[in-house]
Amino acid sequence: MPRMTAARAAVEILKLEGVEVAFGVPGAAINPFYAALKASGEIRHTLARHVEGASHMAEGYTRAKAGNIGVCIGTSGPAGTDMITGLYSAIADSIPILCITGQAPVARLHKEDFQAIDIASIAKPVTKAATTVLEAAQVPGVFQQAFHLMRSGRPGPVLIDLPIDVQLTEIEFDPETYQPLPVYKPTASRAQVEKAIAMLQASERPLIVAGGGIINADAPELLVEFAELTGVPVIPTLMGWGIIADDHELNAGMVGLQTSHRYGNATFLESDFVLGIGNRWANRHTGGLDVYTAGRTFVHVDIEPTQIGRIFAADFGIASDAKAALELFVEVARELKAAGQLKDRSEWAASAQERKATLQRKTHFDNVPMKPQRVYEEMNKAFGPETRYVTTIGLSQIAGAQMLHVYKPRHWINCGQAGPLGWTIPAALGAATADPETPVVALSGDYDFQFMIEELAVGAQHKIPYVHVLVNNAYLGLIRQAQRNFEIDFQVNLEFENLNSPELGVYGVDHVKVAEGLGCKAIRVTEPDALLPALEEAKKLAAEFRVPVVVEAILERVTNISMAAADIDKVNEWEEIATAPGDAPTAIRPLV
Repeated sequence: MPRMTAARAAVEILKLEGVEVAFGVPGAAINPFYAALKASGEIRHTLARHVEGASHMAEGYTRAKAGNIGVCIGTSGPAGTDMITGLYSAIADSIPILCITGQAPVARLHKEDFQAIDIASIAKPVTKAATTVLEAAQVPGVFQQAFHLMRSGRPGPVLIDLPIDVQLTEIEFDPETYQPLPVYKPTASRAQVEKAIAMLQASERPLIVAGGGIINADAPELLVEFAELTGVPVIPTLMGWGIIADDHELNAGMVGLQTSHRYGNATFLESDFVLGIGNRWANRHTGGLDVYTAGRTFVHVDIEPTQIGRIFAADFGIASDAKAALELFVEVARELKAAGQLKDRSEWAASAQERKATLQRKTHFDNVPMKPQRVYEEMNKAFGPETRYVTTIGLSQIAGAQMLHVYKPRHWINCGQAGPLGWTIPAALGAATADPETPVVALSGDYDFQFMIEELAVGAQHKIPYVHVLVNNAYLGLIRQAQRNFEIDFQVNLEFENLNSPELGVYGVDHVKVAEGLGCKAIRVTEPDALLPALEEAKKLAAEFRVPVVVEAILERVTNISMAAADIDKVNEWEEIATAPGDAPTAIRPLV
């Protein structure tokens, strides 16, 4: 039996499980693992500037391509605690990433050793499993189990903590006979699917709510086929955006308090039946449940049995992997269609498209300083259907979801439930690393951008090009808008007069200088007509220099973005709505 250090065995298992890239920051307690990584020579490593950044890079890497599992690595103590936010983000959105940390020697645990912390206990609430390996011979089994857990059931992250002496201990391990554990996923039965379709058939105005679980299951094509067979309009969730192209005749728009379309909410409120697949009924989607559920029958399909009934009691629940369920949904629908037994939904689907062509928000503003809506209009012109957007939280994300267009699965990568500021830059770097052929466009407000701005240097060092659109109003815009309910505007304004950049006025941080100082390119735009040329130039600069390129749009200080406080039937349209085609020239359907 071959003998090698436990660290080398762990690296061999990563390779055998399909890992090609890792993100991290080395340190004393994880150096044996890094030595094994270097000796192996087959896993590319991207050096982050912050260990939290490495964890977000791993998530972006996972989400950009089916089958990927991002790996983030750090040393003992603060490296592990820094990655807790990344683990929280991953488990909240059902994303598998593997976090590997170094640790003090086994004999010194609980003896206040330098940078020794019980990271497994800290990480347990935000992982599917978190283990400090105390016996070197257990390392292969722990890593094997980690990949099994990450891929089985509802996907999610795992943390493995390796004491330095465990890493260095030689064990017997034969890579040639290693076998990944079988992946477990619950599957729907034919009888369950037939009942769900019978309930759909009994309705008059059905909708499909398509969640991120469909993307995790790599099943968007099946979802679209089922929708086309039955003629049922589709409401993608924010995590499921891109499952069905925005310009598809059955895409009815998004629903919710914030990241929603006027026509999406209106169509949902007209519905009488909802089939939710791979979604979690998140509160930003549903709003108040009394309004959301009133007069509707619900079927819920989810891979996690305990998710069914967690938010509200569906009329029928099916515990199943989305792909396994959709294969049966398509099979039964094909049979019913061949027998001429499917209802004609064309009138209902046409009504959804009519709303899509009439209930729109205005984007064409010529104001200086600029309104954010104009930025998204110009982005729609500059970036085509191949674009992959990456963003996290804030008014920038909310307005972007209301006004941008997405045409393919995994082309909207958004931190959904956790929403940590700073996520966007590293996640974009991870996504661009996973799929360098697809153009990546990140979207940030100024505060999200500043949280982990140092990670731009990673893109410069490792030649990871992408375009980063930065909308800057020198405000915590979403929190400022929420503070209206408390009649305050407190500790949310970021303006100051930068003595080194007086031309900025009160906009404070000179993001162009900072980005250039980190080895990237940057363009500042102050007038709306200059936006499109700047975005086109950014694409050229990214291709030429192979670095991130920032396009900063200087916005008016205060803009209230459409959203509701509690219920989806009470969205406050702060700005003008579109009343003529020129008001929303890049809308999916021309205004009528």
